[in-house]
Amino acid sequence: MRENLPYWVALNLVLGDNLRAVQKLLLHHSSVKEIFRSSASSLTSLGIDEATAQRLTSSSILEKAEKEIERLERKGYTVLTLENCHYPEYLREIFDPPYVLYCAGKVDMLKDTAVSVVGARKTGPYGRAVAERLAQDLASRGLVVVSGLARGIDSLAHWGALKEGKTVAVLGSGMDRIYPKENRKLFDKIIEQGAVITEFPPQSPPLGFHFPLRNRIISGLSLAVVVVEATRQSGSLISARLALEQNREVMAVPGNITSPLSEGTNWLIKTGAKLVESWEDVVEEFPSPIREQIFSLQKEEKKVFPSMDARERKIYDLLKPDDTTHIDELVEHTDFSVSELLSILLNMEFKGLVAPLAGKCYQRKL
Repeated sequence: MRENLPYWVALNLVLGDNLRAVQKLLLHHSSVKEIFRSSASSLTSLGIDEATAQRLTSSSILEKAEKEIERLERKGYTVLTLENCHYPEYLREIFDPPYVLYCAGKVDMLKDTAVSVVGARKTGPYGRAVAERLAQDLASRGLVVVSGLARGIDSLAHWGALKEGKTVAVLGSGMDRIYPKENRKLFDKIIEQGAVITEFPPQSPPLGFHFPLRNRIISGLSLAVVVVEATRQSGSLISARLALEQNREVMAVPGNITSPLSEGTNWLIKTGAKLVESWEDVVEEFPSPIREQIFSLQKEEKKVFPSMDARERKIYDLLKPDDTTHIDELVEHTDFSVSELLSILLNMEFKGLVAPLAGKCYQRKL
């Protein structure tokens, strides 16, 4: 209900980092509005500290909430609460759904069928290639790809999905504190084609404990969580555990047994996660109506592969899809000079055949 929105936002501004306290308050009051009509002493009797109780019973917090709502609406953002009909149903089902969601972009897609693609922040060539391609393939089938806007696999999943579909990013900070800062361009692109959401007040910094909280939203929005590259200590394994608790499918992409970046994903597979090699492996585990609909819409025609001349084909065959190749190695195995190679590689990049990486290295695409 719109009339209750200032109360929800005020509660979030005061207790945005303390979900348990909010749950206790909601349990002991008939409505969110009743919380703000309580006395400070009754709130402290529920375990709320005195300073917080004073803020909740002050009229200024509601005035601040009203101003915050107006500011967000001017920016084109939406605030959803558990009372809102646009609140995503899958997320509403979990044990501890966020009571407030700040949304930028296309709010309606939060109810679409979604898959989470998550993984390590420090990635290898293999993980980068797989994450981007898998996300692109899933998005091209009408699925929403959900991830956390973090460096590494998360960012690659968003970029891959944006090539042919929709994506949702879940922040571990407020809308005014995009993290990491270098993903501001990605944030802007996502809200054009998808949505960015967070449960944290707009000015909230990216505190460490925010990210495990964020992970429950990533998995909660989705039918399945796919982990692409993760060490044994990776936060992505938290997402996998939360997904199991939420009765979601847990899947993982296998990796090289000698790579630390594969330890987490290979361990997940050994302990029961489904091994994923393609988008079909993901969709196979969906409920029957959704699975059948996606497979029935699968296009029979193959994508047209870009044409290559003899020089481009020779270079393409030397490149690897799961590792990088330095330009010196290409010089060694061809008759081309460095300047000729750079010209040919640039043309191949325009065709989407190769990806240039740091240190004069290249990787095969497609």
